[in-house]
Amino acid sequence: MISSLRGTVLQAVGSSLVIEVGGVGFAVQVTPSHALTLRSGQEALVLTTLIVREDSLSLFGFADAESLEIFSLLVGVTGVGPKSALGVLAALTASEIVRAVTHDDDAVFRRVSGIGPKTAKLIVVSLTGKVAGLGAVPAAGQAPTFVGTTSIHDDVLVALVGLGWNERNASEALDRVVSVANDDVDTMSVQSLLRLALTELGPRQGSAGPR
Repeated sequence: MISSLRGTVLQAVGSSLVIEVGGVGFAVQVTPSHALTLRSGQEALVLTTLIVREDSLSLFGFADAESLEIFSLLVGVTGVGPKSALGVLAALTASEIVRAVTHDDDAVFRRVSGIGPKTAKLIVVSLTGKVAGLGAVPAAGQAPTFVGTTSIHDDVLVALVGLGWNERNASEALDRVVSVANDDVDTMSVQSLLRLALTELGPRQGSAGPR
């Protein structure tokens, strides 16, 4: 089991990360907000879990133990694959997940691309009693980073295109979100704006295949 990787970031685009450890480049799937905190050439530590399938070995990476634990709980839910679990973490913060489970609010999960009503309910039922204590305090070193409007717009646009959205549609959705946020965008984190843009865009059209 590969439980963590520490090395040099070779690439961090969309939800894909390549990190070099001992001369070997490992491809790791991460959330877009996690990828946006990494830059090529920097050293990074990524907590990982290896998902073994008959035809593939896939590494999923996380910035903190809390996200890794929630991911592990999610993939244990019937109907939730690793990509869908990562999608939940991309769309919702740990606090939002804990709050939804605690309040029996499956509607929160239904808004995540790839999660249907039945699966959303199963997530709430399956995670009840297992998420206590999670999401209460931000992980050390993971506080949101606030940046200028131009920089945050460009970073989020790159992430959306990397996730498969058409650049024009992504840019228009992002502009709508920024317009609604108005002055608040100046104090908004990259992660927060990305989540709002994903909500505005909705499920990506034409996506297919097992999640």
